[in-house]
Amino acid sequence: MTFSADWLALREPADAAARSRELAELIRLPGHAVIRDLGAGTGSMGRWLAPLLSGKQSGEQHWILHDRDPELLAAARLPVSWETAAGGLPAEFAGTSLVTASALLDLLDTAQLDALATGCVAAGCPALLTLTVIGEVRFTPADPLDAELEQAFNAHQRRHTGLGPDAAAAAADSFARAGARVHRRPSPWRIEAPSALAGEWLRGWVSAAVEYRPELAGPAEEYLAHRLATPFSVTVGHEDLLAIPEGGPA
Repeated sequence: MTFSADWLALREPADAAARSRELAELIRLPGHAVIRDLGAGTGSMGRWLAPLLSGKQSGEQHWILHDRDPELLAAARLPVSWETAAGGLPAEFAGTSLVTASALLDLLDTAQLDALATGCVAAGCPALLTLTVIGEVRFTPADPLDAELEQAFNAHQRRHTGLGPDAAAAAADSFARAGARVHRRPSPWRIEAPSALAGEWLRGWVSAAVEYRPELAGPAEEYLAHRLATPFSVTVGHEDLLAIPEGGPA
């Protein structure tokens, strides 16, 4: 799955507002910290987290941004020292002080989650994994088709990895089995429409639901036209997870 730089830029303020600062406050880093950001895109996670960490440590941070899309990495920027690394998940995390990811876990399968958990614990580095979708969408005002579209979207997400909205719970189990203390916090988006973000998110949400259930195309077209023509607010459920290997700082 690929994402455009425009979409990542559009969602960045909502991401920053939703992520759990409480979990970020629990992170303890050495004086010189090496942080690997998985599925980093253009570096929005680092732009949010690096300043928060800088206020808690006296040493330097060096970020390594991992992503499969070289165009996104070419557009990356961070307020601290950083470099890019093309490709997917690293094979190991030796020498890493912290692993981060944003909106990534629901794109992984069980084997990848287990490899991530065991790799982090083996290296003794914590992992802050944010904005994993949990399959809960709540509109105001409600519409009779909301629930059916939600179910179809969630089924579409599970189609490729078997996890989708179950990924947050699966990741918590993987890290606990590997030997980490797991902290979980809600991190919902709260979006008001009309807005560019609301429109782009809604179109993508409905499109994925219809791709899974083509028979919804007609009703979904009417639903989308009505939603886009009238004000609404929506809460999109996400979860953040901080896993700290046993024996590491609390």
